[in-house]
Amino acid sequence: MSRRSSALWATALLLAVLPSVLTWVDSLLSEPEDATGLYGLVTLYPCRIDLSVRYWEGVLRDFPLWSYGGAPMIVLGFAGWYASLRKGRDRLGRIVARSAATGLLLPQFLRYALDAGCLDPWSAVGPMDLYALAPPILVLLGVRPPRRASARRGRLARTAAVVLTVTVTLLVAVRSVPQGKVSTDSELDCAGFGDGTVEGLRKEEKDFLCRVRGYGFFPGEGIREWDEVADRIVLAQGHHLCGLADRHGGDIDALAVRDAPNAALLRALATLCPSVASRQEAQERQRRKEAAAYVAGKERACARHRTHRPRIKPVRQRRATMFTEFWTIEGWEDGYEGSAPDLVEELVGSAPGALAIWAADEIGHACVTVESYTGRPPLETRGWKQVVEVGYESPKGALTLSDGDGHRIRGLTAAGPGHYRIRVHLRGREQVYQVMDPPDGAVELLIMVFPGEQKEPAVHR
Repeated sequence: MSRRSSALWATALLLAVLPSVLTWVDSLLSEPEDATGLYGLVTLYPCRIDLSVRYWEGVLRDFPLWSYGGAPMIVLGFAGWYASLRKGRDRLGRIVARSAATGLLLPQFLRYALDAGCLDPWSAVGPMDLYALAPPILVLLGVRPPRRASARRGRLARTAAVVLTVTVTLLVAVRSVPQGKVSTDSELDCAGFGDGTVEGLRKEEKDFLCRVRGYGFFPGEGIREWDEVADRIVLAQGHHLCGLADRHGGDIDALAVRDAPNAALLRALATLCPSVASRQEAQERQRRKEAAAYVAGKERACARHRTHRPRIKPVRQRRATMFTEFWTIEGWEDGYEGSAPDLVEELVGSAPGALAIWAADEIGHACVTVESYTGRPPLETRGWKQVVEVGYESPKGALTLSDGDGHRIRGLTAAGPGHYRIRVHLRGREQVYQVMDPPDGAVELLIMVFPGEQKEPAVHR
């Protein structure tokens, strides 16, 4: 083994472990939250393409042979090459060493494959990417046989040398080109104040950039890994996806669109692509129409129930179809919103300024009648499965019953601030528990609110 080969192998090993050593030193000298290290420079990919390729690239980088910049691979290749030289099998040694060099290059070429679908495919290539090519190149040079005056390299070797030289030259040249401008919030005028300075872009293109970066009217909607990519690259990818969506009627859920490269940008595509915006608006109108039809069906079912005829005249009587996604409908007075009180007999619970009434088995609706009185109404139990009464303290005399769909019944406490009794009548709970899909209007609630000093709950049925 010549001194030249020894020096090249040693240099390759040193360059491989150097980033890890510097990262370790950097972590010792820096605060934990600031210690990004050199490997942080390697893994910043503004152009993510294929999740499966990215997965396997990560698996290779985490495999022991590729740890520490591929130092174990270099040591293994050197051992195989040196052992073959000792036994006089130079050709086998070169095969082992070149295989090790190829193994070192594999994660790097998978890394480039992530950018294969970008219109600007080398935009993510940085100095550390070029640095990673140095150890395998030094390994190849270290096992290169001595040149002979009469020897002429084969066609394959000459072709490989030319391709490698041209590739490295192109990478360096492309990396030297400026990456492009990343416009700021104010430059794009994302807030709509009319003071933007970016020229040459249409409004929809500016809106697209604003949404991708989470500027202006889109706080928290930015798309990670794209919020700092040059304007021209983001717009190029957006227009590419827009054209693909146009061919599928603006449907971003179409398989070909959903699985396209850079599909993360689809979340913001409606601001750039009219066909996507039109389809989403049509879908939203259809959803609203279906929701309105659903609610109307439940309200018709509740309207078919007989109106309750109280034995004494209430101050007011209200009927409503009320929905819940969390078992109960609730009542609050201003300033007393918070946790719902515990239920008595799993039906009704109260606290100062707060009320909770069971209405569904987690998700559903109930047909509600609320009656407000200035005196105690007669007790009614006939036809009801449960009748439970609790005390309620009204700090402001303005209790409002609310559901999860925005419906409200106001004016429950007719006598103003003070102490009340709330009597809740229920039927239909058994239908909810017995069948998976209970009929509309199965749950009926009659709620009577009247003044009363008693605080203890009473179970009448």
